[in-house]
Amino acid sequence: MTFSDIFKSSFLENVTAVNPFDMVLSLVLSFAIGLFIFFVYRKTYQGVMFSSSFGVTLVALTMITDLVILAVTSNVVLSLGMVGALSIVRFRTAIKDPLDIAFLFWSIAVGIVLAAGMLPLALFGSLLIGLILILFVNRKTHTNPYIVILTCADSEAEKSAVNCLRRSVQKCVTKSKTVRAGAIELTMEIRLKADDTGFINSLSALDGVESAVLVSYNGEYMG
Repeated sequence: MTFSDIFKSSFLENVTAVNPFDMVLSLVLSFAIGLFIFFVYRKTYQGVMFSSSFGVTLVALTMITDLVILAVTSNVVLSLGMVGALSIVRFRTAIKDPLDIAFLFWSIAVGIVLAAGMLPLALFGSLLIGLILILFVNRKTHTNPYIVILTCADSEAEKSAVNCLRRSVQKCVTKSKTVRAGAIELTMEIRLKADDTGFINSLSALDGVESAVLVSYNGEYMG
């Protein structure tokens, strides 16, 4: 068997296995929907520091998944080899926000659906998912929890500050208390009665209250 025989055996058949127009259309749409996923991720991000690299990863993951599925659907033998190759890949990057997992699966699902030729499903499904995420993730109400950190000079100032805080909010739960020489620090979880944070000014103006800090509570507090 010569080199030309090997070259002609199946390589040329694999080149024409995928329609060039379908391939280009699928990759272009995967790029466009990947950008839409990136846009939704940026609009719904609630962390401290936005990670642009993760957003770019969503776009790349959509296109890469589409590329892989296009190759798999064009050749059964290649699909078996692809499964074996991907089975040895290990990802050890920690996912800090559970919502990030939803975006990763969204990107992978879009790539698979586009490569399968279900263009209306990919477009309509992505629009619906994006709308739901924007509406629900960005929804803010006054019942969202907050953390109040109080620093008081003595126990009398602590009692007056806690009583004032309980009258001003809907719910107040003590999470931690630290006592040092000449200072008492309280960490309390609260829920507001209304979207008004003016009670923090009243707390800080009380005698014996050295500082009053209000922090948005994201549910990761351990205490």
